[in-house]
Amino acid sequence: MESTATVLVYSDNAHTREQVRLAAGRRPADDVPAVEYVECATLPAVLSELEKGGIDACVLDGEASPAGGMGVCRQIKDEIFDCPPVLLLIGRPQDAWLATWSRAEAAVAHPVDPAELAASLASLLRRRLPATAR
Repeated sequence: MESTATVLVYSDNAHTREQVRLAAGRRPADDVPAVEYVECATLPAVLSELEKGGIDACVLDGEASPAGGMGVCRQIKDEIFDCPPVLLLIGRPQDAWLATWSRAEAAVAHPVDPAELAASLASLLRRRLPATAR
């Protein structure tokens, strides 16, 4: 049986969550497992899913409202033991320094470039998952 990776996608905008799923696809790279997505539209939903465990990576919308992905990232890095790596969607390339402040492992500019998003997500999954799961 093939293993799967679970990716949490947070945005208050359903269209943005859909863009992430479509851009990364079912398998962002040949050497990572197939991906199952967990979608969250609110900060309490994100915290609940992370507390349950089993999340291998997070994609957070830096432009989400009322809780922006940068603040959410910083909060989960402080509060969640063994927090999964985070890919942050930023509004402008100039906001990359804010992604660093939030302690995200990667950032891509919105609107999403499918190749860039898939490559960044695959990189995070490679770091998180043991080679035997890939």
